[in-house]
Amino acid sequence: MAASGSMPYSIQEEVKPMPSANSTARLEARISTELHAMLKRAAELQGRTMTDFVVLAVQEAAQRAIEQSEVIRLSLADQECFAQGLLSPPEPTPALERAFARRRELLNTK
Repeated sequence: MAASGSMPYSIQEEVKPMPSANSTARLEARISTELHAMLKRAAELQGRTMTDFVVLAVQEAAQRAIEQSEVIRLSLADQECFAQGLLSPPEPTPALERAFARRRELLNTK
């Protein structure tokens, strides 16, 4: 067959299914009957199913836990001190200058 730019075969990429937006996983927990009754009552008061109530509560708790771990909160005085340090940094100490010189040596940079 002559080389004409068309191939006698086709190349097909492997198509992997995209995870659906409604993908779910199961979570099970053993709880006391008292807690079960409390969750059921709270869900009913909000007009939700117990599953919806628990999922929303767990999601909110997870978001709070992640935020508390990742977000640094500073007092107004600390914010001002931080901003001032960025705007007018102090002169480098001799130890910092030695550290930068050592870094330049190790990385062979100028």
